[in-house]
Amino acid sequence: MQKNTPDNDFEIRSLDANCINDSELAQPFWYNIKYVITGILFGIVFVKAEITSWFRIQEMFRLQSFHMYGVIGSAVLVGALSVFLIKRFNIKTINGEKILLDQKPFNIGQVIGGLLFGFGWAITGACPGPLFAQIGTGVSVTMYSNYFV
Repeated sequence: MQKNTPDNDFEIRSLDANCINDSELAQPFWYNIKYVITGILFGIVFVKAEITSWFRIQEMFRLQSFHMYGVIGSAVLVGALSVFLIKRFNIKTINGEKILLDQKPFNIGQVIGGLLFGFGWAITGACPGPLFAQIGTGVSVTMYSNYFV
């Protein structure tokens, strides 16, 4: 057995390192206010863009309106552009860590899950994203959808 000396102590500790999740750190209550404000602003944008409207969601699934397809399509474009820029310029996190985007193998469960998600979205008229914004606007029916999310 090897004795821990200053020369090899770092190597041993780095092999048995415990990563600390930021959510496990004890922070003062005001530390998370930025997330609350961001969520409120995001909800306001959802309501003003009519993303939370049950009628808009039904129009989308009945192929009667391009509104929601435009919103979803623009989100896909922004996401694809963001991933491209992260890969192209090796952008790091705020803490300086490298962002790793691993290739994921195709799985039939992804198709089945997507279909179940779409059917649930069409039936309830509520996607999990704007669900809480709908509750904030007083659409009490979404409480049932929220129960099953």
